[in-house]
Amino acid sequence: MTASRRTTRRSSPEGGRSRDLALVLAGRTWLEGKIRSIEIGIDEEGTIRAIGRSLQGAPRHDVGESLLLPSATDLHVHFRDPGRESEPEDFATGTLQAALGGVGLVADMPNTRPRVDTLDRLRAKEARVQGRALVDVLLYAAATPRAPIDLLARRAGAFKLYLSPTTDVDEVPTSADLDLLLKRVAATNLPLSVHAENPDRFDREIEPANPPDWNRVRPVDAERAAVDSLRRRPRSLRLHVAHVTDATIAGRLRKEGDSFEATPHHLLLSMRSGDGAKFKVNPPLRSERQRRALWEAFVRGAVPCLASDHAPHSPDEKQRPFPLAPSGMPNVETMLPLLLARVRAGDLPLPVLLAAACDRPARWIGQPRGRIAIGHRADLLVVDFRERRTIAARGLHAPCGWTAFEGWEGIFPREHYLRGRRIVEGGEFVGDPDGTIVRPEFAPDRSAPQPRSITE
Repeated sequence: MTASRRTTRRSSPEGGRSRDLALVLAGRTWLEGKIRSIEIGIDEEGTIRAIGRSLQGAPRHDVGESLLLPSATDLHVHFRDPGRESEPEDFATGTLQAALGGVGLVADMPNTRPRVDTLDRLRAKEARVQGRALVDVLLYAAATPRAPIDLLARRAGAFKLYLSPTTDVDEVPTSADLDLLLKRVAATNLPLSVHAENPDRFDREIEPANPPDWNRVRPVDAERAAVDSLRRRPRSLRLHVAHVTDATIAGRLRKEGDSFEATPHHLLLSMRSGDGAKFKVNPPLRSERQRRALWEAFVRGAVPCLASDHAPHSPDEKQRPFPLAPSGMPNVETMLPLLLARVRAGDLPLPVLLAAACDRPARWIGQPRGRIAIGHRADLLVVDFRERRTIAARGLHAPCGWTAFEGWEGIFPREHYLRGRRIVEGGEFVGDPDGTIVRPEFAPDRSAPQPRSITE
């Protein structure tokens, strides 16, 4: 804890059982449709055990007029660990960015070198996390026709399926493979995230030189066709569609009750936002009209999850000829600050952001976090909306040394608590590399009763 270990026994006014408290955080939060004063009691294990207006006895930290918010869960990062020697990132640097950006749990993708598609490779990746991660980590395993799905399901936190080539992914399942693969993953009851682009709809006649060309090579129709191919899945499959770029596809997925995400770059950038390969991502940045429609859907709360798709590459790689340059951009440190700035500007309701960045992503992977609720993990942020700053690569912590959001406004958390222990103070990391590997603790479709929340 960040304060002395003096404890008290306090019954929660919100229905939690009496427990020893180790810390009380006092401040303001979103409660019953408005910002209200609140105190949060945290036990020795880092779980929220009491919520009330005045909790006595435990060491108390008052954050004043700042807001107490849940840490974010990022369902989609690429830390490229293990990877090539030229890779600028690893779990230590990636989770540092997450901690400073207000993300308490990251879900790392399996398209590393080697790809995480065997039990030995998954164990090797687990070993790379231990003692290096500064926040908690969930590890995806690759869902491929030849992968031992049943064995991987014993240790993986989720599966990732690629329906089109992308960075370090060359082979994709055939239509015949897909149906059986979806059934195999559904039988594990683990979540499945899908990169949904159909390569049969790519225009291979175009030699791309810029982001608008890339949008023509990999059009929205390729996304739509890939989403259509998932309709044959078992209904028990815990499906999630990654990085949706089009509001009509988002509307279809929402109508069918499927989980999906949008990224900061597809919400805030269009294909005309920059000319070089730094703006090359998969799926591509779309037109300004399509970007605006997706943003409007997000603001309405019609996009369930926000995820960074953090995928850093060195400046040298991004300066290669456009067709040869890798896709992706760093995002995990700036994702939440960018959107908090939009909240301050009045462009985005705070409860919409909290649901998309914190609550729903955690629910999808079966983690009791992302809400200020009794029984949830005390992964919390202290955010002062008066503390704005201009985003600049030199002030960030991505080893690649660049950001597509240079010059944008961000609001970064002043403090970050992981399991009730302060890991960020004054915008600096002050914790230890004691992030843990997590797996789903409950299945949302047949879960144990959810802890009661005061943020809904």
